[in-house]
Amino acid sequence: MDTIKITIVSGLSGSGKSTAIAVFEDAGFYCVDNMPVVLLPKFLELPFDIPKGFAGFAFGMDLREKDFDSKYPSVFSGLKDKGYSLDILFFEADEDILIRRFSQTRRPHPLSEGRRIVEGIHAEKRKLENLRRISNKVFNTSDTNVHELKSMLADYIQESVDRESMHINIISFGFKNGLPRDADLVVDLRMLANPYFVPGLSALDGEDEKVKDYVLNNEISQVMIEKYLDLLDYLIPLYKKEGKAHLTIAFGCTGGRHRSVAVAGYFFEHIAKQYKQVEVIHRDKDE
Repeated sequence: MDTIKITIVSGLSGSGKSTAIAVFEDAGFYCVDNMPVVLLPKFLELPFDIPKGFAGFAFGMDLREKDFDSKYPSVFSGLKDKGYSLDILFFEADEDILIRRFSQTRRPHPLSEGRRIVEGIHAEKRKLENLRRISNKVFNTSDTNVHELKSMLADYIQESVDRESMHINIISFGFKNGLPRDADLVVDLRMLANPYFVPGLSALDGEDEKVKDYVLNNEISQVMIEKYLDLLDYLIPLYKKEGKAHLTIAFGCTGGRHRSVAVAGYFFEHIAKQYKQVEVIHRDKDE
């Protein structure tokens, strides 16, 4: 297990660590928040069946755990000595921003202990000063909203583990069976010529070369495909930048067996050349 990516998410209370853990979870990491640091080596020794799409571990650790600041140096050093790949991300924000966030949430600072919030912030900064110094990356979220933070983390994850942070699902379906509930974008293909009414094609489906040739190789289809490809090539990076974890693009025809299958397959091949986490599902093809 020593080759698996391990990310420690730490930093100041109120700086966005919970959002960071959620982004890592959406990106395929197994996440544990508020993990006691002394338990980390034992946790990593447990038998673990790596699931499909697994990207690594992400652990939220901070001063919610008493004496975290005195215990983490030996634990982290020991893991690195054993060859584990360990990244430490430190989140912080300006003092006035942290005070405002605690005032808005009305939650106590973990180190305030009945004192003013600002005193808890000062104590936390002192205790975590050394951890900040050894961190691989520091994120200051003072001027960052939730969507911008998700975008920053998505870029970091893709760069650090060579992994796309957004999963793209392409679905073909039949309108007669209803819209896919999770569709973000729906493309109606019922204006295309229908192979169902062509002798020799109706019994086939959209994965057959004859059906694909009939559906795709005509002027109307080619113009439609070109325009939709241009649109998706523009939109997908924007969804990714916004921090969207899943994007579902649904292509529908009347029955979901011919036109939608052929076009969805074509778009899958195009999008898969640019993005790694892409899947195509033909919901109604075999009905």
